Amino acid sequence: MRGAQEMPEEITISLSYMEKLIITAAICGAEVLKEHNPAVPYTVEECVREAKSAYNAGASLIHLHVREDDGTPTQSKERFRVIIEAIKKECPDVIIQPSTGGAVGMTNDERLQPTELLPEMATLDCGTLNFGGDDIFENTENTIKYFGQRMIERGIKPELEVFDKSMIDMALRLHRKGYIQAPMHFDFVMGVNGGIGGELRDFVFLRGSIPSDATYTVAGIGRYEFPLAAAAIIDGGHVRVGFEDNVYLSKGVLAKSNGELVEKVVRIAREFGREIATPAEARQILSLKPLN
Repeated sequence: MRGAQEMPEEITISLSYMEKLIITAAICGAEVLKEHNPAVPYTVEECVREAKSAYNAGASLIHLHVREDDGTPTQSKERFRVIIEAIKKECPDVIIQPSTGGAVGMTNDERLQPTELLPEMATLDCGTLNFGGDDIFENTENTIKYFGQRMIERGIKPELEVFDKSMIDMALRLHRKGYIQAPMHFDFVMGVNGGIGGELRDFVFLRGSIPSDATYTVAGIGRYEFPLAAAAIIDGGHVRVGFEDNVYLSKGVLAKSNGELVEKVVRIAREFGREIATPAEARQILSLKPLN
């Protein structure tokens, strides 16, 4: 038996050589309710509270859906304007990324209302998805083309929302046709009913399917949130967390805020020596224009 002096030294893993980690906070979504977690924000003041908690914890990007005060999802341009301005007052340099997902039955232009405010980024869903039961999240090829063209005209960088490998293929095909510009930024939304699963093999499959000059974020739904966050951190990708995707800090323990979820990602990243990107650094990584 070897003596203690002969034991190998502890191996320390450091990812400090990688570009810094962009953390996105999806603070409310369109489906999650206060019945799931009382801290889910509906009102302007609640959205500001949750955005600020995430920003203070290390998030450089806020993925934003908006609600009426009773929790009803809306794509109202005016509601987006009010909430974005209120968040910017408290978090002046944060990147705000409105969702164009909308709701079943909305027209393309209704869904695109927040892009009329000319945000730096907005989401672009790259395919149709069965959401369960009779619900269909419809994004035809012509819809994706229309959204892509509008975002180019308005100077908005799309985050390409992909729920399956085929949606990556769609994005690449439309990029070749000029509807989506490079460098592309993908969001792998994993573990949604009707989409790709959230296992490591699924992540590796999506990760290996995007161009070498593309960036990506991983959004793991429910129990997949933190295992996939760890995988993305180790791989050099970026991470999305928040009440839209998961309301629990750990099994059976509700998160008190979006900030708590961001703090957990920061702790995981620091264990591996991966530094956290500021909003200015995130803009550089995502090829966005710097703030004036």
